[in-house]
Amino acid sequence: MGGPSAEREVSLSSGRECANALRVAGYEVIEVELGSERGGDLVARLAELRADVVFNALHGRWGEDGCIQGLLEWLGLPYTHSGVLASALAMDKTRAKGALRAAGLPVVDSVIADACDVRAGHVLPPPYVVKPNDEGSSVGVYIVHDGANQPPQLADTMPARVMVETYAPGRELTTAVLGDRALGVTEIITEGWYDYAAKYSVGGSRHVIPADIPAEITAACRDYAVRAHEALGCRGLSRTDFRWDDTRGLDGLILLEVNTQPGMTPTSLAPEQAAHAGMDFPALMRWMVEDALCRT
Repeated sequence: MGGPSAEREVSLSSGRECANALRVAGYEVIEVELGSERGGDLVARLAELRADVVFNALHGRWGEDGCIQGLLEWLGLPYTHSGVLASALAMDKTRAKGALRAAGLPVVDSVIADACDVRAGHVLPPPYVVKPNDEGSSVGVYIVHDGANQPPQLADTMPARVMVETYAPGRELTTAVLGDRALGVTEIITEGWYDYAAKYSVGGSRHVIPADIPAEITAACRDYAVRAHEALGCRGLSRTDFRWDDTRGLDGLILLEVNTQPGMTPTSLAPEQAAHAGMDFPALMRWMVEDALCRT
């Protein structure tokens, strides 16, 4: 847990919650907190521990983009969540969209553009969204509203090339997938948009589970989430986020992205869906550990 990504604090919170639940489930747990610098003595530490299973509670770059997964493969250590290819593919939003589109799933159009061009003028007609191509947790997201006169003035910390995608209006929905089954559909209600603070601050958002939506949309979310999980080659637990324009029926349901390392904080959605499906947090942890062992 921890690590050098922009989602370090989220990972630390997830790690603490998972470690506590794993202990309740009866496991001996050793917490390995990675510093804010990459590398270090991680390989030696993991080789020394020779854990039966590594529970990966890292988020963001280096933790869910295939890097740590490749290291664990090299060391021969079983680990939770998705493998190298699925992790790298899901983290690259452009390539993930290509795979999802090929699987017949609805995604919005987007382009990759130089950040300097995005600052200089509208790359797409407003409304549109600008974001890094390989970050999660709504890090570095800019929404350009309809009728905006000026392009977004991106922070200097944004990467040199960014994704610009057509804005998908509507309600926030999400579905977690465990193995080969969808756990449920949650609607996320916020005062503004579902940004970093809304995701991880207590009271930042309200979750309605099961979502108060038509049965057709519930069924589609569950179906699309499982198909997206399979299209990207995910394993274990994933979570797929949607926008639904309720004025357009099924045509208004858009798949935004697939998260291969869903948050496990006290405000996170995947554990909440598992609990609603009858699996408490320690039981969810046990399932994930056993799933990782079955893949060795």
